[in-house]
Order: sequence, then structure tokens, then C-alpha cells
Amino acid sequence: MDKSPAYDPNQAGKTEQQTASNNVPKSGERPDQGTAPTSDNWSTSPERETLDDRPMKAPDTLGAKHKYPILAQPPEEFTGLKLTKPATVAAGITAVLKSGAFAFDYEGPVRGTHALLKMNQKDGFDCSSCAWPDPDDHRSVAEFCENGAKATTSDAQSDPVGPEFFAKHSLVDLSRMTDRDLNNAGRLTHPMVLRPGATHYTPISWPEAFALAGQELNALKSPDEAIFYTSGKVPNEPAYLYQLFVRQFGTNNLPDCSNMCHESSGAALSNTTGLGKGSVTLNDFYEAEVILIIGQNPGTNHPRMLTALQKAKKNGANIISINPLHEAGLLHFKNPQDFMNPLKALGTLLGDGTPITDIYLQVRINSDQLVMRGIMKCLLEAEALNPGMVLDQEFIRDYTTGYPELVETLNQTTWADIEEASGVSREQIHEAASLIARHKKIITCWAMGLTQQKNGVYTIQEIVNMHFMKGAVGIPGAGLCPVRGHSNVQGDRTMGIWERPTDTFLDSLEKEFNFKAPREYGFDVVEAVKALHDGKVKVFMAMGGNMLSACSDTEFVAEGMRKLRLSIHVTPKLNRSHLVNGEMALLLPCKTRIDIDMQKSGQQFMTCENSMGVVSMSKGVLEPISDQMLSEVAIVCGIALATLGERSTVDWVGCTENYDLIREYVARTIPGFEDFNTKVRHPGGFYLPNGPRERNFTTENAKANFTSTPLEKHTFEPGQLVMMTIRSHDQFNTTVYDYNDRYRGVHNERRVIFMNPEDMAERGIKEKGLVNITSHFQGQQRHAEKFIAIPYDIPKGDCATYFPEGNVLVPIGSVAYKSNTPTSKFVIVTVAPVELPIGTQIPISERVSVPA
Repeated sequence: MDKSPAYDPNQAGKTEQQTASNNVPKSGERPDQGTAPTSDNWSTSPERETLDDRPMKAPDTLGAKHKYPILAQPPEEFTGLKLTKPATVAAGITAVLKSGAFAFDYEGPVRGTHALLKMNQKDGFDCSSCAWPDPDDHRSVAEFCENGAKATTSDAQSDPVGPEFFAKHSLVDLSRMTDRDLNNAGRLTHPMVLRPGATHYTPISWPEAFALAGQELNALKSPDEAIFYTSGKVPNEPAYLYQLFVRQFGTNNLPDCSNMCHESSGAALSNTTGLGKGSVTLNDFYEAEVILIIGQNPGTNHPRMLTALQKAKKNGANIISINPLHEAGLLHFKNPQDFMNPLKALGTLLGDGTPITDIYLQVRINSDQLVMRGIMKCLLEAEALNPGMVLDQEFIRDYTTGYPELVETLNQTTWADIEEASGVSREQIHEAASLIARHKKIITCWAMGLTQQKNGVYTIQEIVNMHFMKGAVGIPGAGLCPVRGHSNVQGDRTMGIWERPTDTFLDSLEKEFNFKAPREYGFDVVEAVKALHDGKVKVFMAMGGNMLSACSDTEFVAEGMRKLRLSIHVTPKLNRSHLVNGEMALLLPCKTRIDIDMQKSGQQFMTCENSMGVVSMSKGVLEPISDQMLSEVAIVCGIALATLGERSTVDWVGCTENYDLIREYVARTIPGFEDFNTKVRHPGGFYLPNGPRERNFTTENAKANFTSTPLEKHTFEPGQLVMMTIRSHDQFNTTVYDYNDRYRGVHNERRVIFMNPEDMAERGIKEKGLVNITSHFQGQQRHAEKFIAIPYDIPKGDCATYFPEGNVLVPIGSVAYKSNTPTSKFVIVTVAPVELPIGTQIPISERVSVPA
């Protein structure tokens, strides 16, 4: 440790040789990413031989809220709906005002502003919101978006939630609070315990909490009776220690939020490109000629991406958007940064903003696979007319396999099938394909609008096929870009948070730490929930997150959670998963990235990996509001010491005192992290190895593999619709900051369903009328009551609800092919108006407000 270049963490990034220019790729050049093997922990075989494919019995979704006093679903009371016209411009002055309002309302002008101005800066902390990358070189004074402002001010909240709060509020009382109010109550300040038979959480000391966790874990008949969940918000250092502790304990039961979001991306990419991550850098966007955005809403979920799209447009790029909804962020964008420039401010305020999309294909839910096939059919036709001018025949010949089989698959796909299923005409698809045909620098971005489809893996494989046809990978301005949600969800997987580890990774852990790692695959999220329901799991530990509300089939998950012996939640704030427990539960308050983390060797920093594979430091800037909060590293080490004792060779105490030791462990066990402590101190961080970015395809056959995907025609009964769950503008994942979704014109309400006006008329549903929703899966039904119907521009036959409210309708057995991801973007439902008896009075709390 004495020789560590980071013995004084406060000197990070301050030496002359660590200038940003050392690590910034110039336009048209690839970044220096070292010579180590590609760093990845995605499977090279998406087949899951031991997959538990039982459909499972449907829970009583209506009776549960009456049977169990502690509610697993959000309360059904309405909060007063107001509708306005959906927006056609994202961000702008409203985003600036909203960002400031959140900071000031939560923390006041001094503390709130200080936090925001240090967010995403090279000497500050990484935003805990999305994983969109920061610029390598210059960063603006306000390098954040409205989404990040909400996340940061929420994390920085100084309202205490401690022993007095829990003495006042029982779990029953808390479960009747909305998800917004639970989050906005404040920061947890003391470790709390729920004793057997208790109705309230009560205080517990840290030593006693660690001892209780260790005692219950060591009492298990098998380590596999425990499940260890991880949120993508967890930084690299605690994530690495967490998986190391779990594997030394003896299990690979490490489900994480990747299982519910981009697992489909990893399953599709690992066998085709050799890496379960994207292949582009932020600078590639500025070089791109065509950008496709599929199944993604950047205006709400990744707002800083709009700045990159704006710059790309100014450089001449054309953008194709494929999405069931016309989202504001895909239409026009007013850059909030322009309001800080006197030369641009007035024009930005009065103008319409930068047009984003050139071609908009409004596809039906789960039909993007067919649109991509249509685009490729057009490319084949254009190549036949212009040999060697449309497709990259040299790339196909030298780098790929499987092309003839793909051509045969495309020829067998009829235009009638494409148009009927997708709702997009041949002429519209041809227009998009014509744009692609003329260019080679192509980037395709996607998010959960694809990954949570039934056909999600196949759709992404078709995207890869199109890129291989064009040779649009491994060159500047071109490549594949899965856009991740939580800021370190990609980094957690790199650190080994995964239920299906590779032998290579386990071998490196065994060599470094001298133990026998478990080799049997563990549970992913869906398999974990089924094991919980079967009563096979006694202890559930969560490093952040809210698995109850994030996962499909809310009441089914809750039934499993109630069978637990002990739940352990490492968390900075309350959420609904902390309320639905078995016999006992621990709430362990942790610091967030915004908090100053002082340990024995001085102030510590942690690291995160963004969607482009850049690892950078994150260093807190605000004083914690309680000395009873511990860092995630300290909590993991405390539980590990209490559980493993002398069985472990890991220096858990040393890791707590100086996080450089953790990074030294990482450097010796994970390729690409050599000299970790030095490289991460370069301002802006460093790029991890990325084979496809260099046309080095690390598949089993060392080739870029075309895929001939199967195509399933889904049939529906009369009256059935396809539902997807979506986020509102004032939420991030399951964290709800407020009740508004202003881009879609929905204010002060979340219990709504977006429907095509023709579908509403056919069912006798009036605008703002109350409806009940029923999902249908393999003869099972799940029900959700009292939603407000909103007519919206969505394809006929489709509808949408917010999650977590709509998750109760998503069957646990309905998963994407190959990836086992819950199909939150493919739920078969029927929607019926609520018939109220004559004279029935709706309580004031449930009345719908209609604007004059």
C-alpha cells in the first residue's frame, strides 16, 4: 500500500502528467484503450440450460390488498389528474427552472447549488442517474440535466428519517404512503431492525446488525438459501467486494437489475460481436452520418444524450426514430446550456429548438424486429441494383460468418407480414432504408423499449445484422450503442455482479484470494423470485434498489418476500421493498456518491463505468447528515467479517480504511484494469478494452456472426391489446420524485393508461373514464383496478401504463426469448370501463380533476 500512487486520495488528478489531453481521442481517432483482453462478464452462450421456465400460478392481485395490511402495490387513491397538450420540444427553459426548483426546494440555494455544480465534473461525483457518458475533454459549468438534478437533490436531502420517524409510523402506515412520499420523506440516518412480530422498525447498533446478518447467514443449511441482489447504482468498489463476499460465502445467487433491463443486449451482442457492451464512444456521435434511436425515450430517461444528438445534427447527421410513442425528446430539443450564452439565449427561448428526428416510424409494440428485416430487405434490393455500392462486401467477406443464411431468412420474410405486424408501411421503411443505404457511419441506440420485448434479443440481433451488412462497426462514427439506465449497471457486471460467472473470472478470484469459488450457476431475478415463492430462500440481501417494485408480478414477488427469515437492505432512502418482509428485516443506511466519505487514510473516492466503457472517479462533496451512515464498502466489509471470519483471506478491514486496496485487487483479477489506481486518476478516467471497437471480434470463432433469428407471429383474442410499462418524466427507474409527466401532458397523477382513441371508442371508454385492466397469460389472469384512460397517439391495438403501478399485470413467467428478461413491453391485456352504480359518490381523494 505504501507504493500505491494514490496513497493521498486528495491529490487525485493534480499531477502534471495526468492532464485530460492524455486520454482524449481526437476526431476520427479511436481512444487509447490498452492492449489487455476485452473485459466482459456477459455470457458467450445465451442459452440457459437450467432455466426455470415454470409459468407459476397467478397471485390474487385483487384480494392481496385486502388480505395483507402492508400493501405491496402503490395505493390506488387518485391525486388529481390535469391534462395538457403533449409537448413537442424537450428541455428548454422549463428544464432549467425545474432543475433549480428541485435543488432549492430540497436543500436550499447554497447546499443544492454546490452539489449540482460538482456533478459530473472531473473533480466531483458521478451522477447517480443515467449512464450516459461525460465529454472526454471540456465540460460545461453545469454538466447535468433535469433528471440528474432530481436524482442528486434527492440523494442530498437533509431531512432525517431516523428512530423518531419509525416510532411514529408503522409498516402498515408507511405502505399506504405513495412511492413519491416514501422517497421524499428523507434520508435514513440510523440502522434499524424489524424484530419478529413487530409492527415498527426500531434502532439497532451497527455491531449488532452485522452480527445478526452473519448469524442468520451462517445458520442456513446451504449458501444457496440466500439471495444477494444489486442495484445498478452501486459503484465499482462495493460491487466488487459484494460479489467477492457472496462467492466466498459459497453461492452465485447474484441477481441484479441488468436481468430486468439490458440482459437482452448482452445475450444478443455476446455471440455476435464477442462483447456484451456497446462499441461506440461519445465522439463517434459527432462523426455519425445516420443515427437510429429504437425503443428509447432520451428526453426523459437520458436527457444529456440530446446534447450529443444536437451536435450530431449540426454536423450533418440524419436521425431515424422507431418508437410506438411520439416522444418530445425525439422531436425537438432546446439545449439548457444555450441559456448561459448571451448570443444564443434569446434565440433558444423564442425558437422551436433543434429538430431531432428526420424519419419517425411509429411501430407497434414488439414489432421492431420486422421493421429491421424490412430495412435489410431494402438494402439487399439496393445492392442488387448497385453492386458493391450499398453493402460492405469486403467487411462481410473478411470479418463475418452466416451471411448467406441471413439473406435466405430475409428473402423468406414477406412484406405483407412486415406491414401487418409492425403497422409501418413498406414505403416508410423504404424511406429509412434509402437513408441508411447511402451512408456507412451509422450508430444505432436502443434501450428497454427493445430489451423488455418478447422478441428483444432477436430484434437486437437484427440491428447487429444490419450493421454488419453495412460494415458499420469498428470505424469512427459507427457502431452499436445500448444505452444503459442506472449509472453503474454496466460497471457492476464488469465487477462480477452476475449469477452466471465465467470460469476465467472465477479462476482469477481463486488465485488471488485462495478459496474454492462456487461453479454452479445462481439465480437471475426471475429465477430468484420463483425460489422465494417456493420457500427455498431464507435470507435476502439487497445492495440498493427496489426489487419488489422493479420486478414483474408485484404480488407474486411479495408472496415470496413474506416467506423470508431475514431481509437486509443497504439503502439511503425508503422504498416499498423495505416494507414487505418476512420474520425480520434490517435497514442499513448508506452514504451516497454525493456524501464525503472519510476513512482512516483520508477522504475516499469510488469509480463508475458509463455506457461507453469509460471508468472514472466519483468523489463526494457534501457532509453526511448523520454520523451513523456508513459507506457501502464499510457495510459489505462489516457483514463479510461477521459472516466469514477467519475463513476469508480478504483484508476486509484494509479495504474499509483505503479503497485503493480494493482497486489493487480489481487490477489483479479483471483484465483491462491493470494499473487501475493510476489510470483512474487521469481527469476523465480511462477507456476499458473493447474488441468490436477495433474490429477484434472475440467470439468463439473470432468472427462477427450474422444471426438468422426465428420469427413468431403473435395472435390475439378479440378485444385484447398489447400493453407496455413506461416511466413518467418525474421518476427514475422505480424512484418517483413527483406525479408529473409534463412531456406527455399528464400532471399530478400516475394511475393512468394511454390508449388509442379508436380502441377507447370500441370499448365504450370515455376520456378520463375509469377502467379496470386484466392481463392474460397461458390461461391466467391478473387484475388491476381504477386506472384513468387517456386518449393518446399510440398505435391501435397498443396501450401503456406507468411502472411500478402496471407491474402487477406482468406475469412472472412471461420473459424474453434467450435472456429471461420480464416482458414489460409485451403484456396482453383487456381493458374495460368501470360501471359505477347510480348515485355512487367517488371520494374526494379519488376524483379526477378536469381543467376548465
